[in-house]
Order: sequence, then structure tokens, then C-alpha cells
Amino acid sequence: MTVPKPARLRVDNLPTVFPNAAGLDIGSAEIVAALPPDRDVTVVRTFTTFTADLTQLVTWLLAHHTDTVAMESTGVYWIPIYEMLEAAGIRVYLVNARHFKIVPGRKSDYNDAQWLQKLHALGLLTGSFRPDDEMCVLRSLLRHRAQLIEHRSPHVLHMQKALKLMNIQLPEVLSDVTGVTGMAILRAIVAGERRGDVLAKLRRPGCRHTEEDIIQALTGTWRDEHVFVLAQSLDLYDVYTTKVADCDRRLDQQFSSMKPRFEIEGEPPAPPTSRTKKNSNSKNQPAYNVRAHLVRILGIDLVDIIGISESLAQTIIAEIGTDMSRFPTSKNFCSWLGLAPHNDISGGKVLRSRVIKVHNRAGQALRQAAQSCSRSHSLFGAFYRARSARSSSEEAVVATAHKIARVMYHMLTCHEAFKPESIRAFDQKRQQRDVKYLQKRAKALGFTLQPMTA
Repeated sequence: MTVPKPARLRVDNLPTVFPNAAGLDIGSAEIVAALPPDRDVTVVRTFTTFTADLTQLVTWLLAHHTDTVAMESTGVYWIPIYEMLEAAGIRVYLVNARHFKIVPGRKSDYNDAQWLQKLHALGLLTGSFRPDDEMCVLRSLLRHRAQLIEHRSPHVLHMQKALKLMNIQLPEVLSDVTGVTGMAILRAIVAGERRGDVLAKLRRPGCRHTEEDIIQALTGTWRDEHVFVLAQSLDLYDVYTTKVADCDRRLDQQFSSMKPRFEIEGEPPAPPTSRTKKNSNSKNQPAYNVRAHLVRILGIDLVDIIGISESLAQTIIAEIGTDMSRFPTSKNFCSWLGLAPHNDISGGKVLRSRVIKVHNRAGQALRQAAQSCSRSHSLFGAFYRARSARSSSEEAVVATAHKIARVMYHMLTCHEAFKPESIRAFDQKRQQRDVKYLQKRAKALGFTLQPMTA
């Protein structure tokens, strides 16, 4: 007996939210565009990614009254057409591939474009966050600066390796070979100096080790091939350092061109009295006054937050922008940062609870801020140690970063200065919670909790 096949469920009769929606499947060489199926023309067309063809694609969409487009965030290939569509007045939804990865039928670019168009027309897709154009410029420059610093780091390792191969124990007597004393000695070695007593005289007064220690460390084999590698690594290190300085000047110009983005009654906020925090000596900190720029633009000083440095503050602002209305609540903000737990619930029970892995630079910066607070005598430090004691250090970092993110969200939405809570107040609140919990447990067991008398 043949069992009849059930009728296929159709979604075509669902109400349409965006009747003039289009879908784009983005590739490196071509883009497939799909219009609504009720158009009296060929609803699916392929365009190459040359600028002239992208202009033709925008014109074709406007000619068929398209007012919104959904596209997948494929690499960096989506950026040119995104900017052109946005300039033409078309609302663009940049969609996460996980939200529509199950495409019915055979996998092809045509099917992907039509599936995107159908889901977007039904209002089933959510656009990804993207800051405004001015912040995108700042974000691109800061990401490039971070890449320059990342590419410069291996050359420091190459210099240390060349020294070790010659049994020059300079890294053992200097905490940083790229510091003032270390760079002076390296440049003298590359210039041809081999005498340890002469090189040791380049020692700065702040060095912990004496000249005698440095002389002993500079006694080695001085092989020509390793000196050659040392010279080339030093040259490459200098090239990247110069490029970082050029990038800092360009960033300073970009910050200076940005206007204030806050509305507050009364006098504008006063510039900070200090560029950096106390005991802050980061080698990669910007050469320009980031703190003053951010106070002028935001109206608040994010560097006042415990754990947030100038570099972290500019990275976070460049990634999240200044318009916090894009995030309705602090919970939405922390979830976008990848700092909120994702619960899998079935039958009213939580099956799994975990933090979803996301590539979010702002979330990573907040994790770094949380890690720097781990030993501090502050509210965030006490919270980190308390959470780490009952779970793990990894969870404590995420929980502390979540707490810092909520503080930052409140400051940006309410334009209020950071007011740190004392550790004593934090401990009192925690003690009150513990007492309340113990009273509840005692009552459930039929007992009454009484305080001890002196």
C-alpha cells in the first residue's frame, strides 16, 4: 500500500512586511540579486563586482521600487555595495549567515538570493549592528593600528632569538629589550660595537641590574649570521614603529575633526587633568591625547572606569559608536558583546548555559579590562575574586566584563560620571544577600536563624 505524501507546507500566504524587499547573495566576483516574484521582469540577475556593474545594480533596484535589501556578511565583499546602497537611500539589512543557513532545495547562489528575499519580505531577518560612517572611519584606522602592532611583535622575538643564539643574555638583565636601554644597546651592536663595558654604559639609571651584570650578559660568540638577522629584525621593528606613529597622527586628525555627540545643559565638561591613569606605562598607548578627545566628543570620561585604559576606551567607542539607542537595554548591549549567557531551554528546563563565541573586538577589550582588575583593590576586583572563588577564572573574567559593560552603558545613556562603589559597601551587600539566603533555607527546613549575641 502506497502512503500518500503529505502536502508541502507553504509560507507564501503569510503577511508580507516588506513588499519591496530584495535579496543579494554576495561573492568575490559576482553578486546575485533577487526581486519580489510579483515583478513583471526577470526577478533574478547576476552582476559582477566592478564599480560600473555595482552602479548598474543599484540603478536596477531603484527602477523596480526596491526600498530595502538583505545581504549576507561575506568577508569584506559586502562593504562596497553596502555603502552604495546606503548612499542611494535604500535601507540595508546585513544578516548573520546563521540566521538563514538552512536553504530549501539545492544549494546555489540563485537559491540563496531568493531565500534571502523571501525571508526578508516576511520580516524574519534581523540586521547586524554597524556604526555610523564617521565611526567606521575611526574603526578602520584603529583596526589597522592594532594589526601594525601585531605584525611588529614577531620581530621582537626574532631579535631575542638572535641574541640567545649568540649567548647574549640581554633579555635576562633587561625586563624589555625594546625599552630605552635595550634599544640603545641593540643599535650599538648593529653599528659594530662589541665591548661589553662600552655597551653597559648605555644603561639608564632606572635599570634594576648593575653595569657589571650587563657586562656579563653581553659576553657571547658574536656570530656574523646572527648579527645580520638581528640587524634586519631591528630595521623591520623600526619600520613598523614608524608606521604606527603615522597612524597615530592620522587618528589624531580624525578625532579632531569629530564634533561633540552629546546634549547637556550648562557648561561643557572640563578636559581631564591627566592624559593617562596613575601607574599606566603601556608601550603601545597612543601618542595623542585620546582621553581629552573622548571627553570632548562624549561629554564623559570613560577612562575613569577602573580597568579601562586610553587604548581600550578608543577601541570600544570605535566598535560600538555613540548612539546607544541601537541597544534598547543593557542586556541587549551585553548580549551583542558576547558577555551574556545563552540558555538552551526545553520543557521549562535549562539544558545548557554558555557564552556564545563571537568575534567582537569591544567584548575582547572589556575582557582585557576585567583581567586587569583581578588584583585591584576596587569593586570590580572584589567582584572578580568572589566570582572566581566559586566558579572559575574564565567565568569570572566574563562576569566582570559584563559588569563593566553595564557601567559603561549607563554612563553613555545617562551621561553620568563614573562613581565607584567602595569595597566595604560591596561586602556589606554581599553579606546581606548571604544572610537572606540562609534565612530562606532555614525557614524551608523548619528552623529560625538568629544572630549570635556578644
